[in-house]
Amino acid sequence: MGDEGAGGEDEEDEDEDEDEDESDPSAYFVRKYPDDAAGKPIPAPSDEPAGASAGSGPQATNPWAPFRNRTEWEIARWAKLRGPTSTAFSELLQIFGVKELLNLSFNNTQELNKIIDGHLTTRRPHFERHEIIIQGESYHVYYRNVVECIRALFIDPDFSKDLKFAPERHFKDETCTTPVYHDMHTGKWWWKTQKAVDSKKRGGTIIPIIISSDKTTLTTFGGKTAYPVYMTIANIPKKLRRKPSRQAQVLIGYLPTTSLKHITNKAQRRRMIGNLFHSCVRKMLAPLEAAGKDGVDMQTADGCWRRCHPILAAYVGDYPEQLLVTCVKKGHCPMCLVKPTGIGDKIHHAPHRDLDKVMVALKTLPKGPTIYSKTCDLVDIKPIQHPFWENLPYANIYYSITPDVLHQLYQGTIKHLFAWLKSLYNTAEIDARCRRLPPNHQLRHFSNGISHMSRLTGKEHAQIAHIIVGLIIDARLPHHMATTRDRLIRATRALLDFVFLAQYPTHTSTTLEQLNDALERWHHNKGAFVTLGVRSDFKIPKFHTLEHYAEMITLFGTTDNYNTEYTERLHIDMAKDAYRSTNHKDEFPQMTLWLERREKVLEHEKCIQLRQDGSSHVQISTPWKLKMTKRPSARRLTFTKLAEQYHAVDFRQCLARFVISKQNPTYRWPGIIREAENLFLPENLTFPAYHYIKFAAFDPHSKEEWTTTDIIHAAPRRKNVHERFIPERFDTVIIGKRDAQAPIHRTFRIAQIRVVFTLPRRFIKIFMKNDREFNPEALVQDEDDSDTNDNDGPPLHLAYVELFTKLPANPEPHHGLYRVKRELKDGARVTRIIPVSHILRSVQLFPRFKNSVPAAWSSSNVLDQCSEFFVNSLSDREIFIDFLGS
Repeated sequence: MGDEGAGGEDEEDEDEDEDEDESDPSAYFVRKYPDDAAGKPIPAPSDEPAGASAGSGPQATNPWAPFRNRTEWEIARWAKLRGPTSTAFSELLQIFGVKELLNLSFNNTQELNKIIDGHLTTRRPHFERHEIIIQGESYHVYYRNVVECIRALFIDPDFSKDLKFAPERHFKDETCTTPVYHDMHTGKWWWKTQKAVDSKKRGGTIIPIIISSDKTTLTTFGGKTAYPVYMTIANIPKKLRRKPSRQAQVLIGYLPTTSLKHITNKAQRRRMIGNLFHSCVRKMLAPLEAAGKDGVDMQTADGCWRRCHPILAAYVGDYPEQLLVTCVKKGHCPMCLVKPTGIGDKIHHAPHRDLDKVMVALKTLPKGPTIYSKTCDLVDIKPIQHPFWENLPYANIYYSITPDVLHQLYQGTIKHLFAWLKSLYNTAEIDARCRRLPPNHQLRHFSNGISHMSRLTGKEHAQIAHIIVGLIIDARLPHHMATTRDRLIRATRALLDFVFLAQYPTHTSTTLEQLNDALERWHHNKGAFVTLGVRSDFKIPKFHTLEHYAEMITLFGTTDNYNTEYTERLHIDMAKDAYRSTNHKDEFPQMTLWLERREKVLEHEKCIQLRQDGSSHVQISTPWKLKMTKRPSARRLTFTKLAEQYHAVDFRQCLARFVISKQNPTYRWPGIIREAENLFLPENLTFPAYHYIKFAAFDPHSKEEWTTTDIIHAAPRRKNVHERFIPERFDTVIIGKRDAQAPIHRTFRIAQIRVVFTLPRRFIKIFMKNDREFNPEALVQDEDDSDTNDNDGPPLHLAYVELFTKLPANPEPHHGLYRVKRELKDGARVTRIIPVSHILRSVQLFPRFKNSVPAAWSSSNVLDQCSEFFVNSLSDREIFIDFLGS
């Protein structure tokens, strides 16, 4: 249940996310659900009291009430969300003069808790402790009313503008022949379930419930564990659900974590653990039975009421959790009826498990344990008494088991692939190559290699997946088996393609075909591992689940709707931090109380924001921008210093050509070269240089404004504050423009950045004053310079780059990477000065190491020492989409 995801959840920063490249639904052709009554508001219940205004009462003059002022509120918020332990905070306030200096209305943690408990409210219900008795043994489970939790999410003003109330079908073109899948409301499950509900009574609003559970450790030593269960609703878009700061995931309970060691019979113990799990979850989700069948009236923040049907859509968990939930035996697929002997093989259209047959078997329980066990065995499930999903309306648990990127792909397929490749190749050679890869902002640089690493987290497996192909492209295999090596590389690339394609934030029928094609290529080439003696078979359940990805994406939307990575991140706030706040004795009542107070503080923070400006998050229209520092990293660089420190040996000639091209826009390249040779540039000219180019994206659904998505370095060797030398770093980039209609070898070009600079005022006045269409003041750098430029002149920031050869029309056949080398003319590197705005992003180049790594090569000089490279199109999702096609 939690053993496969050990590690990883503590590493992620809050709201750390992939590139925000969500597709704009307005760009698609939308087909609405045919019955316009679906998801529509209904008249308000006559007995419902009117709610109070957010700005009424004392809050109108004091938005921080019940706290005296902003300072008191922020101290209280810090104490409950970020501060030390309760005892430490009380001791802080007892320091002489602290309380008086801060003018606080509370003297210690206990008094602060009284304010929170007595004056702050939350829509989310309280936790309750219930007793579960299994075979005479008593166990405690902590949970709260799941329908009230759903109601709290549904009415939350933070989500009101984004909620989805009815299913839709999205298409890429007007002919509606290419379906598009992203959020869950674009999948087939919601559409089909809406039809089933409408067949009983029209006008319902489906609330798809996503449940996740996973056992996690609370202590480094001692073995203390917790078993949290989380819930969210798919009416909230996935870009909000996956951000912990938005509180779209609700902790609905803690399950018992007993291992039942007093039961000596292992089979009986496993059966008891299964019965205990299902008994607890059944009590937890019991309110969904009537609410899902008959509907329950719920209100959104805009005051509209709807008849809502909360229905279990997806249950998120790792493989052991999936088996526990579905009552399926170990080694079997929790979704389909493929035999254990067929696990890992190429299987097409294996029949799904038949829920109707399973329900018939479950009804034989009153006939006694012997008959019940036999009938359950006939439908290939464990004899669990009353599974929690037995009475949930419109739910099919065998379709609710969704793909799991973290455990199935990274902690599954990539984990196995990495182990197999390590056993095949010389690990010393692989580590040597790894240490010599050029650095890139998107990638982790493994300065000590990767072969020695053990107990890798999902994040570390993901980092290795981005570079593993570049390490084995031309590495030697035992016995020089060239034919097998090609198959091995094709199999590796196919599996990596599947992993990256599976994580697309938007899928179409075309990308799903690419996903299935990658799986086909894997099956066609995986025999290389058998030939080389690494495997005798591939009967691994996590490899079999790859067969279900395309189907589940069409049902529930893309995999970022239900990835366990997002809920594992919640363990930090809702389990580990909650446990640390207790005295470690009878901890769960203290943990639930701590969480309730935390939720009250977070909800009060939203209320303050609403009282002040009417919205909980600031909106901004600019989705992306190029960021440059206001002041340069180096000033007054002469031509000599540029050549010596930045290796810009051709800077003077390039600058002359740039000047001529701006003075005479109609000149062709031969004329520019000819005129530039006659242009005299004084030796005493100096230029400011910038060592970084940053790209930042704005996410309107996050509390953080601008997030750095990429950094490009162009810095010489220098000393840090500790007087230690930092090696030079001149990154490689993609220049050009994105054009979906043109192949990338016509629109992209690889270059290495040497200098990022601006033209000084004196230079502009002297050398560009004759250009009537050019505004010199547009290039004058003052303190108030912005990141945008006058459209009448060149961009403010320029880059001196060294070009690589054009991308070939097609990548290499075995590994799918494009080969490039330095572009030379008369033995010298071809250089250009280009506007920084022409740079699309950074890119990593894999050196072509050939048979072995030269000892003189290092990460800082490999770009100069090596002569041929491969473009790493696996470094992140954006570049993967660019090079493979979306």
